[in-house]
Amino acid sequence: MTNQEFTMLLAAVHQIVTAEDKDRDAKLLAICALLEREVAHYDWVGFYLVDPSRERELVLGPFVGAPTEHTRIAFGQGICGQAADTEMTFVIQDVSQETNYLSCSPHVKSEIVVPIFKDGVVVGEIDIDSHALAPFSEADNAFLEQVAALVAPLL
Repeated sequence: MTNQEFTMLLAAVHQIVTAEDKDRDAKLLAICALLEREVAHYDWVGFYLVDPSRERELVLGPFVGAPTEHTRIAFGQGICGQAADTEMTFVIQDVSQETNYLSCSPHVKSEIVVPIFKDGVVVGEIDIDSHALAPFSEADNAFLEQVAALVAPLL
């Protein structure tokens, strides 16, 4: 995707976030559907949210794609847990090379996980799986970090 296409998508995400006719989960699901539909290499798009009753655990929120058995992930566990624990974006171009990868589907070849911060604290993350090897660019990374910033006030 071009930077211009990502800019247009970002505007659409902003419209979803600021819509007054949807609750939080409906907005998050609409964002997942938009990204999965518009970005060819985004085959699974979902949000993991920090469980407020279990400070260092992520719980699966709205998502679009194949169901996953990983509905709860401890900080540090898998790529999602590592991203939450280290407060860093993880771009994994080949999941078969990772020893800490939690497989959701045999079709997944790569993953990008972007933490979502609110008041300097990780409150969730956006997780993208791709069926292609090495599809993620710096533009994907920058775009998804902007999406995370737009979504943060919802969490």
